[in-house]
Amino acid sequence: MAASMVRQPSLFIIIFFAFAFSRTSCDHHHPLDPLTPAEFIAVRNVIKKSYPTSSKYNLTFQYIGLDEPDKHTVLSWQSKPSNTETQTPPRRAFVITRFDKQSHEIVVDLSSRSIVSKTVYKGHGYPLLTLEEQVVASELPLTYAPFIESVKKRGLNISHVVCSTFSIGWFGEEKSKRVLKIQCFYTNETVNLYMRPLDGITVVVDLDELKIVEYNDRFVVPVPKGEGTEYRLSKLKPPFGPHLNSVAVESPDGPGFTIDGHTIRWANWEFHLGYDIRAGPIISLASIYDLEKQKYRKVLYRGYLSELFVPYMDPTEEWYYKTFFDCGEFGCGLFAVSLEPFTDCPSNAVFLDAYYAKQDGEPVQISNAFCVFEKHAGDILWRHTEPGIPGETVREVRPEVSLVVRMVATVGNYDYILDWEFKPTGSIKVKVGLTGILEVKADIYTHTDQIKEDVYGTLLAENTIGVNHDHFLTYYLDIDVDGEDNSLVKRNLVTKPETKNISPRKSYWTVSTETAKTESEARIKLGLKPSELVVINPNKRTKLGNNIGYRLLPGSVSSPLLSDDDYPQIRGAFTKYNVWVTPYNKSEKWAAGQYVDQSRGDDTLAVWSLRNRDIENKDIVLWYTLGFHHAPCQEDFPAMPTLTGEFELRPANFFESNPVLKTKPPKHVALPNCSSTHH
Repeated sequence: MAASMVRQPSLFIIIFFAFAFSRTSCDHHHPLDPLTPAEFIAVRNVIKKSYPTSSKYNLTFQYIGLDEPDKHTVLSWQSKPSNTETQTPPRRAFVITRFDKQSHEIVVDLSSRSIVSKTVYKGHGYPLLTLEEQVVASELPLTYAPFIESVKKRGLNISHVVCSTFSIGWFGEEKSKRVLKIQCFYTNETVNLYMRPLDGITVVVDLDELKIVEYNDRFVVPVPKGEGTEYRLSKLKPPFGPHLNSVAVESPDGPGFTIDGHTIRWANWEFHLGYDIRAGPIISLASIYDLEKQKYRKVLYRGYLSELFVPYMDPTEEWYYKTFFDCGEFGCGLFAVSLEPFTDCPSNAVFLDAYYAKQDGEPVQISNAFCVFEKHAGDILWRHTEPGIPGETVREVRPEVSLVVRMVATVGNYDYILDWEFKPTGSIKVKVGLTGILEVKADIYTHTDQIKEDVYGTLLAENTIGVNHDHFLTYYLDIDVDGEDNSLVKRNLVTKPETKNISPRKSYWTVSTETAKTESEARIKLGLKPSELVVINPNKRTKLGNNIGYRLLPGSVSSPLLSDDDYPQIRGAFTKYNVWVTPYNKSEKWAAGQYVDQSRGDDTLAVWSLRNRDIENKDIVLWYTLGFHHAPCQEDFPAMPTLTGEFELRPANFFESNPVLKTKPPKHVALPNCSSTHH
């Protein structure tokens, strides 16, 4: 990533070139920095030398990312005093290529420009799809005679047809080829192509051969109308509303945070922001300054979105396979979109670019992939009014300001707003917003009174069914509460009868604690009984003797409704529990496994956890799944208002007392339209 600013172009030029210059030598990298354009080119050149050019099949790069050093190596590097000459751990890249219809795993040492290891993957599943092969595959139907005939049969013009790629899943097949299904849409009268599907047609493309290998036109159903699907402001017609007044976010003193390479410092927080084409944003080495102890204390070693599972609930021939793993099949980071200043992010935001490698290994820049901004939402950090003192009223209020790191991934029809929000209280809030366009199917119905069968969704407009589906976002959270060795404690809230006859009360509740000793004891379905989950450092206590910890505050709880033996659920078994805890293992990064396209569920978090390893007072990783069951409604048409979910990691006896008690409120900025006059 490289920094860019909207409001101060001259400063942006200085920052950009300083950043670019500082990254020319491997010795100056932070060990967790994402790969640079120069490093992508180096990786490509090193690997291409080891493959013959005479093969029928071109070498393609499906994934190139940082091969992160072992955790203890990074922590050892970090612990060295800043004024000493510190040797940066070796920079390595992890690469997955396709060649001769095989997946190859390669590790490249970037300092020696050499291949460290190289193996051919023999297991089930295929690697991340590239943009380039999907573009080629999606254009094949447009020159395929049977498809052209199908379009004519529907009375449509082929020049208005666009197609998109869909992963096919796995449904018990013994053998599988690397194929995709293609669905096509009609764009005449609208750019909202997802609202105008050409249903009834099945196209299958072999990705290794890049040709159509299966075609079926089973039925003709009306294509939904383009009328009423427009969402571009320039094309919408009056009346407009509701009216929203102008608003400004001003930082007269400049940003309250600094960005040094990929390290961000703000208020009492310091953390590293990385990028990966599977995960998108990666937060590492998050530490918070303790005013009383006069030092930074560890909170989160590494956190990111590990997988995004979206199964649709229509079992018919044209829909049953739509059970997507957006990060592992398509790449949540690969589909990061450039953020718009003043709309995606407020006017006080600073923007950062990201880089990935194309199918041929060439680097690509995503401008404004991230924004970082201080959030002034009118919330209150803490307050109290004390009217009980004779002759005076005491009131103390502190407005809340937080720091947000944002990326938006548009994976097909859905836009996912991925936020990491840091609060001066020590809390980290992880938030996701779902918006964009629904996945719909064409049908014969124009009114609900006509429907006499299960249509697997909701009639949103004439001939338009919004299909029921789920979104499960599984986050990897390597929490290090004041150090690496931690434990998960379940604080169960238990109802007790009052038997001592000390008052008229009949009952009360109390807390009983239970430490999870093994992985099986830490698999938790939230909501079954009242409890709190706290990651503690059992080796440290507060002055008063309480365990130092961080508490998980879950969002709305959603668990899968598919049967355990259903093929999508076998692949997505990591969603069966809301919480898992595993011992740290560098290779266990992706909840759905390394090779997710057509995977069979044999390399997932649910499988690793069957080892039932010891997790008490160990370096542990917490996995949390944020879930949504989405039965569409008409308000989701033709574009969906943002639906938000979140969870929070909040200090629990981590500090000796309120860490923001002595926080001074930000200086008031008088604007012309501000008034305290009551109307």
